[in-house]
Amino acid sequence: MQLHGPVQRVVSLAPHLTEMLFAAGAGARVVGVDQHSDYPAAARALPRVGDGLRIDVERILSVKPDLVVLWSYGALPAASQKQPLQQLQDMGVAVYYSHPAQLSDIPDEIGRFGRIMGTAGAADAAADRLRHKLQDLAFRYAAQRPVRVFYQIGGNPAYTVNGRSMISHALGICGGVNVFAALRPTSPIVGTENVLVANPQAIIAGGSDAQSRNRLAAWKKYAPGLAAAALGNLWTVDADRMHRPGPRMIEETGQLCEYLDQARQRAYADSAPAEPR
Repeated sequence: MQLHGPVQRVVSLAPHLTEMLFAAGAGARVVGVDQHSDYPAAARALPRVGDGLRIDVERILSVKPDLVVLWSYGALPAASQKQPLQQLQDMGVAVYYSHPAQLSDIPDEIGRFGRIMGTAGAADAAADRLRHKLQDLAFRYAAQRPVRVFYQIGGNPAYTVNGRSMISHALGICGGVNVFAALRPTSPIVGTENVLVANPQAIIAGGSDAQSRNRLAAWKKYAPGLAAAALGNLWTVDADRMHRPGPRMIEETGQLCEYLDQARQRAYADSAPAEPR
């Protein structure tokens, strides 16, 4: 990426990157976004120029950006991105790949965007607030008694996250233990029998709509054999906030920690306090 001076016009090709740019104080310089960027509210009025996997060079060039930022999905770049990104670079548009891997990367990335966009003051202030939030959560919860958790995404089939996921990292900050952390796929499919064998003490479902709540309530029929159902430790978290690795994910991790602390109190209600881990 070669830039000469602060970026004046930027295109974001992922919702969490749009949120980061606004958090970095650069919202006024965002001139195009992907089709799923809906936060903050100002992002909804911006031109839609495709998404990070199906890059529409013509639509991106139509908004005359200096810079395009996109999620690398763990590769730099993905096969489907190479040709259109090279076209953009040949036309003088710089490209920045973002790949936050854990929660602490989110404030770091916001600070980086501030330097790129020339809004370092606002970005550093936002980044510091998020770092302090993470530090506070870790201090309060990470060393508490562990709570075994199944994090559910979807319902038919149900899938979850392994230990490399940022969601699993969020569970760890809250003192949670992902019961499927050892699985190799990043987003493994798990069946009901797998969950019953793992016997989590809490089940968290990503999604706050009625369908998600109904999926979660379906676990109640497995009580008392399923600890999470027997203890009443069944909760939903906002999927947009928790599944997008942006600033709101850190905020939603606070809610996650509160749920797991309730689960902890119920799971260990009849036990003597344990020494911190």
